[in-house]
Amino acid sequence: MGTKKQTETLISQACTTVPGFATTWKELERKIVLDGNSNSTLTAYGRSIAQVALHFNKDPLLLKDEQVNEYLYQLNRNGKNSESYYKFAVYGLRYLYRVFGREDKAISLPPLRKKSTLPTVLSKEECRKLFSAPRLLKHRVLLAFIYSAGLRMNEARTLRIEDIDSDRMQIHVRQGKGRKDRYVVLSNYILQGLRKYYISYQPKIYLFNGTKPGEPLGKRSLQWIVSEAAKKTSIRKEVNVHTLRHSFATHLLEDGVDLYTIKEQLGHERIETTLTYLHIAKTTRQLAHSPLDTLYGKK
Repeated sequence: MGTKKQTETLISQACTTVPGFATTWKELERKIVLDGNSNSTLTAYGRSIAQVALHFNKDPLLLKDEQVNEYLYQLNRNGKNSESYYKFAVYGLRYLYRVFGREDKAISLPPLRKKSTLPTVLSKEECRKLFSAPRLLKHRVLLAFIYSAGLRMNEARTLRIEDIDSDRMQIHVRQGKGRKDRYVVLSNYILQGLRKYYISYQPKIYLFNGTKPGEPLGKRSLQWIVSEAAKKTSIRKEVNVHTLRHSFATHLLEDGVDLYTIKEQLGHERIETTLTYLHIAKTTRQLAHSPLDTLYGKK
């Protein structure tokens, strides 16, 4: 979807050259922020809507349904654009129309059907290979740390040193997806690694600092660390940061942890999202029996 700087340039260009777009954008930006949406949502929607405005040199609110649908059709059939590129164009326009009370135009947009694909999950052996692959201690600890708590990319990047509570063995995840705080488990094993890492690297403010003092590790840097680690192993699966989160949830389920606990650890809003892991985990299915049969130690 492009960098934040590229997005700001697109929006600035649209506000300057497209008649009326500056007013529309100002109101949309205000609504996105007041609704409590994340900066990533603002960036994704802003880029898509600005591109529509620049394409037609016209405020998207003034476009006819036929124009919008033809634009989306061309976007969808153009092999140069990713699936997410098209998806955010639809999401962005739908949000725009609803903000301005144009439910009729929002409904007329093409539906987005979710693919029923299962996430990639590493085996425990593959996890061990991945975590030992990087040469730098920082990278080894970082990968194991993300897996150990099932963290999302931005949650891991923006963790501060004070968010690690070794007394209560918890990690305070601040403003995760949906801008919600939660506590997740702190592994005894990872705590040992964090202590070695802290002594060696002396991080400031953020647990995993970026190249500039006082800034968190960048998204691309984190993605690169995962990608390079995977290349050094015999793993042939497609591995990214979120693969570690999927593996965390699946392994917990296989270890006998209940779905509700896993849901809370992951920060899922709906249990239906967590149920996905039932299709992946290798669990032994128990036959139905009367609890009376196990009441006295027999089955």
